Amino acid sequence: MDLLDIIFPKYCINCRKIGDFICAKCFTFLSFDVDKICAVCNLPSFNGSTHSKCKGKFTIDGVFSSIAYRGVAKKLIIKFKYDPYLSGLKKVMSDLFYEGLIQKEEFHKVLKPDAALVPVPLYHSRERKRGYNHSEILAKELSQRLNLPMINALKRIKNTKPQANLKREERLKNLKDAFEVDSKLKAQIKNKQIFLVDDVFTTGSTLLETGRVLKRSGAESVWGLTLARG
Repeated sequence: MDLLDIIFPKYCINCRKIGDFICAKCFTFLSFDVDKICAVCNLPSFNGSTHSKCKGKFTIDGVFSSIAYRGVAKKLIIKFKYDPYLSGLKKVMSDLFYEGLIQKEEFHKVLKPDAALVPVPLYHSRERKRGYNHSEILAKELSQRLNLPMINALKRIKNTKPQANLKREERLKNLKDAFEVDSKLKAQIKNKQIFLVDDVFTTGSTLLETGRVLKRSGAESVWGLTLARG
């Protein structure tokens, strides 16, 4: 235990037991058994790929999520996103993310050696207020574990409404034209397999829009990677 742990002891997010952000007992409440669905229609998909009938030229190819977004997992992610004093949670979250991914045979089958990770960006004023982009933190951690480059290729150019209380169609409309590819980095994504990194997959609206933007800018394929799925 280092000095910071003595001065600012860690407590389990769920039961408040001292020691770490999630204790051994509460860890058992996490579920790595996440149902595979099509990112476009949100119906079951055999391997996490987008259904052939749902695919278009600029449609995301599929999505992989590590844990189910409920109970303890939900508490962990909310703390990670909105409490700047708990940025030390990044190791716990990235460990969960990585462990969930490497257990998926389908992920290994589609992964190419020259793939790259691209985090979903926040609008600049929101990132300044929060102090960090949680998706970028997760992407950096995955980059080290998977030995893949991370490219901040996307920019959020529209300050959209919070998505939480919007229905799926409203979310899609809200995010329309909210992102663009950084012109200086366009060459780095051209003809590449891109994995979009975000914290939670709910309706898939964010991944659909960012995936569309990346494909229109020359990405060969685009897959979503999310820590959790709601």
